Amino acid sequence: MGATSHIGFIIASYAGAAVVVAGLTAWVMLDFRAQKRNLSDLEQRGVTRRSVPPSSATLKQAREDA
Repeated sequence: MGATSHIGFIIASYAGAAVVVAGLTAWVMLDFRAQKRNLSDLEQRGVTRRSVPPSSATLKQAREDA
């Protein structure tokens, strides 16, 4: 009883794993595009990110005005 008797199971397992990995990759790529689109929409509406301190935005605007 060698590996040749289980070759069908081995091939099916690798194929199943490949399908799962491809599905997860596609899901992540589609979600990335959706999140990027949502962020762009929010930025167009004027919503700012919390990671950018408001004082630095004001400082930058003051430098541009000067």
